[in-house]
Amino acid sequence: MVRFLEEKYQRLLDWFKDKKGVLVAFSGGVDSTLVAYAAKTALGDRALAVTANSPLLPPGELEEAKKLAKLIGIRHKIIEINELENEHLVVNPPNRCYYCKKELMGILLKIASEEGLEVVVDGTNADDMQSYRPGIKALKELGIRSPLAEVGLKKDEVRAISRMLGLPTADKPPVACLASRFPYGKKITLEAVKRVGEAETIIKKLAGVKLVRVRNHGDIARIEVAREERKKLFDERLLDEISKRLKELGFLYVTMELEGYVSGSLDKIVLKSRA
Repeated sequence: MVRFLEEKYQRLLDWFKDKKGVLVAFSGGVDSTLVAYAAKTALGDRALAVTANSPLLPPGELEEAKKLAKLIGIRHKIIEINELENEHLVVNPPNRCYYCKKELMGILLKIASEEGLEVVVDGTNADDMQSYRPGIKALKELGIRSPLAEVGLKKDEVRAISRMLGLPTADKPPVACLASRFPYGKKITLEAVKRVGEAETIIKKLAGVKLVRVRNHGDIARIEVAREERKKLFDERLLDEISKRLKELGFLYVTMELEGYVSGSLDKIVLKSRA
């Protein structure tokens, strides 16, 4: 198994070797961290990681990205962006991610040009190509490359290679922008985004869970935690405190998704309509 992973990782390193320089869209998640590590290993200072700080970035993720970039030793640039100024994104259509990616990657392409870097890359993996990801259309239109997907690395392999390399993100829970907490068609506002971010921070601190999503259904907060972490919430006093704190944020009702966290759970409506 180790040899298999080493060969897979070597294919990733080889992907970078003929590039004059790369800009990595760096969120600090499992995928982009491996991409940044490989880019730094293969290209040294010809690799640049760029993190976008925005209202849609979950609390704590910017600081995490800074620490990871420092650990990897890659050059790191932070840019400020406010997707909530994009009217196409705010109305929250099913292809919302297309508009977000189009705007962000357009900015990264300009930075890459200014830095003299040949290509912009992201952390899309082979599994992502098989799921509902409207943002991938924007990547293709702009010529953004996805090394993990192109060499055939799946999510579990990305984690296994990260573990082999000693990267602290190997077991990091999946991270998604806060816009993913809102059902399609529900307008996304700064106030609502902040409320969701604060709610998730509260639940993490009170329950000690690593993975949490607070889906915003208007007056209803629907809590999702990892399936294996659901038992951490099975305490009457804890449930009362979570309910109290989230209602103080403005929710009228606080509920829990019994089956636990499901990636892209709000995509079910879209996928059902296309079935």
